[in-house]
Amino acid sequence: MAHRSWCAEVAGDEPSNERLEFLGDAVLGWVVADLAYRQFSELPEGKLTDLRKSVVNAAALAETAIRLDLGASLMLGRGEDAAGGRTKPSILSDAFEAVLGAIYVDAGTAAAYAFVERAIGDQLLQAVLQLDRLDYKTMLQEIAVRRFDAAPVYILSEDGPDHAKRFAATAIVAGQVYGQGEGRSKKLAEQAAAAEACHALSRDAAATPED
Repeated sequence: MAHRSWCAEVAGDEPSNERLEFLGDAVLGWVVADLAYRQFSELPEGKLTDLRKSVVNAAALAETAIRLDLGASLMLGRGEDAAGGRTKPSILSDAFEAVLGAIYVDAGTAAAYAFVERAIGDQLLQAVLQLDRLDYKTMLQEIAVRRFDAAPVYILSEDGPDHAKRFAATAIVAGQVYGQGEGRSKKLAEQAAAAEACHALSRDAAATPED
């Protein structure tokens, strides 16, 4: 947690966390790439790259550091502390990477992987839903035709008064339910159901050994 400003003002020759930050950055890139590759097997290479960039950047990592309250534990020089260093995105993102690097050194690959998955797993799922032009219904159509030679079927229901209707959709592929979703419109409900179905089918594919 030792920022270089603290080392310069207080610790003299004590090393800062920058070497751990360097290591954590590499570990983070690998884990996020692996998670994206395994969880979203239907995404092409370009989308996987976009997905990784959306969660491995200073702003996103700073938000994660804030949730973990890393700022309170930072060792900052007096000048940096007075200048609001505990809330600076660059310092917070670097601190997150340094912590990850320390976990990797101290506890190994599995612990580092689990930490990243816990810390940013939800952001990864949200980022997938926000990727430009990502259409889960089209993805599910392609998966269903390729794997089952059948188009997906959606069963819709609605509830609530006219001014506040909620729609629910169930995605069925080859006679089996693979996804369910809700939304304020039929389109959103179907997209949510298709997204869940895509993830379920991706997990099935990953768990099924190839011939």
